[in-house]
Amino acid sequence: MLKIGSINLPSCPLMLAPMEDITDPAFRAICRKYGADLMYTEFISSEGLIRDAIKSIRKLNISDFERPIGIQIFGHDINSMKKAAELAEAAQPDLIDINFGCPVRKVVSKGAGAALLKDINRMIEMTKVVVQSTSLPVTVKTRLGWDEKSKIIAEIAEQLQDTGIKALSIHARTRSQIYSGIADWTLIGEIKNNPRITIPIFGNGDIDSPKKALEMKEKYKVDGLMIGRASIGNPWIFKQVKEYLINGNLIPEPDLHERIAVCKEHLLLSVKEKGERSGILEMRKHFKGYFKGVKNIKEYKISLLQTPTLPVTIDLLEKIENTI
Repeated sequence: MLKIGSINLPSCPLMLAPMEDITDPAFRAICRKYGADLMYTEFISSEGLIRDAIKSIRKLNISDFERPIGIQIFGHDINSMKKAAELAEAAQPDLIDINFGCPVRKVVSKGAGAALLKDINRMIEMTKVVVQSTSLPVTVKTRLGWDEKSKIIAEIAEQLQDTGIKALSIHARTRSQIYSGIADWTLIGEIKNNPRITIPIFGNGDIDSPKKALEMKEKYKVDGLMIGRASIGNPWIFKQVKEYLINGNLIPEPDLHERIAVCKEHLLLSVKEKGERSGILEMRKHFKGYFKGVKNIKEYKISLLQTPTLPVTIDLLEKIENTI
């Protein structure tokens, strides 16, 4: 058993990483069904929350079946982050997570996300203020450092812990890498070997199979595993990894019938949440994953990226099931 504040989690929990325009309620529902132990919302702009921006406010919507769930916030201004944490707490999540890892230019250019890796004093002060502004457990997600020459995560892990956070998730890349190259978990292992570190340390980066998950867990002794891009259109990965970690069994890849059934379920949830047009557009990010490795699917995948309505999309999915 592992605890984050008062939240009880299984030993070595599997977490769905927060991803913009990916980890919406529809996808979270599917990932929970297949075994994700802890999930996070898409990251939410502190400035957007304060301004009552519709997109930011909508991301606060969570349901009881998703628990435990964290709301992730990001920003540059410390006072805005304090207010955002208070607003997030009002939505009654189980925890609040601070994003110090997002590498995309539109976030970094505003001094938020991974940009804080270049301003450690502000990062630590911001974390301290957020922790003090809420009664909920606060966690942090970040990266190794800004670039290859400034991998500072091992030096700042203790400082982050001393602010009062309850867990630290580390993506094993620098900001400069974005998502390229191979994730280097060496510093994560170094942090786990630091006797002063008492909070759970979660590893993230390149966990794309049950065998890779076990390798990272055993080699670096992390307290939990966070899965991001490998789950897109592939919610089965949580079930597969969990079965392998616990029982050593490799669950076969889902057959076409199961892929179609889950894809339909996800599609209907997405449309219900966002409306037909937006729901279908959001699903286009997942279609490739749902049919990865399926033979003779190329022509159909192109069509899925062009279907304008729900009935047409459902008909195409059924045609795939009956033809391939």
